[in-house]
Amino acid sequence: MKEKYKLLKGRPSMKVGKRTRKIDVRFTEEEFALILEMEKILGLKRTDLIRTRVLQSSKVIINAREFIVQLDQLGTELGRIGNNINQLARYANTLNKRSLLSPQIIERYNVLLAEFIKIEHQLEITLRKVIRSMTK
Repeated sequence: MKEKYKLLKGRPSMKVGKRTRKIDVRFTEEEFALILEMEKILGLKRTDLIRTRVLQSSKVIINAREFIVQLDQLGTELGRIGNNINQLARYANTLNKRSLLSPQIIERYNVLLAEFIKIEHQLEITLRKVIRSMTK
């Protein structure tokens, strides 16, 4: 029976990438409270947080909750802009039916709409880059 247990030793030991070195660090109460807060906000374990901050300083760590709040506000603003564009188009159609719409207004509207579409496209590209950098 003992021979059977000798064969079962748990998971195989790591040959490469095994962490054998340990660093003991002391913090003030304020520093430690800040680490605990970052751990809670970012959803990382303390060791992962410190390892990432020290070894991968070029990697961006963001507050996910704040990022989602900002994205939500951005979506709200884009919705408002879309509503304004629709109202302007409806008003332009009303003026057009009454033959009161001048070509300068049409031209200005088209220029502003094209500019908005360009900015919206740039925003989409930027958000994709941010999301990709978060997943690396």
